[in-house]
Amino acid sequence: MNYFAYASNLNLKQMKERCPDCVPKFSATLPNYKLVFSGWSRAWRGGTATVQFSRGDKVRGAVYEISESDLRRLDALEGKDYTHLNVTVFNEDGEAVQAVTYIKTGRIEDTKPSPEYLSVIQQGYRDWRLA
Repeated sequence: MNYFAYASNLNLKQMKERCPDCVPKFSATLPNYKLVFSGWSRAWRGGTATVQFSRGDKVRGAVYEISESDLRRLDALEGKDYTHLNVTVFNEDGEAVQAVTYIKTGRIEDTKPSPEYLSVIQQGYRDWRLA
């Protein structure tokens, strides 16, 4: 299945550790959403990323092919604060691709991410040549 990654799951090293079966496919854009940081992660010591509907905005990310077992691993890692969202993303040629991603549930309150978390995200953007 196609998984649209944004934020720390763009990081190729982290994704290979989390999802050993994953295959990086291509960079993609999720239209009408924006990237925000909210909540508090004990592991990251700060807010964590989610996408939020925002007409006219877009989130840059990447699509991985993942297995059902990889999806279950991601479910466990993302925890009860996130749920699946079926999305249509667009590849570099503008072609629509169906994928699953994660979105935080409940109330979204802006929270500053930790420098460590931002560093992992920035590496992911470099990995995919999005920055």
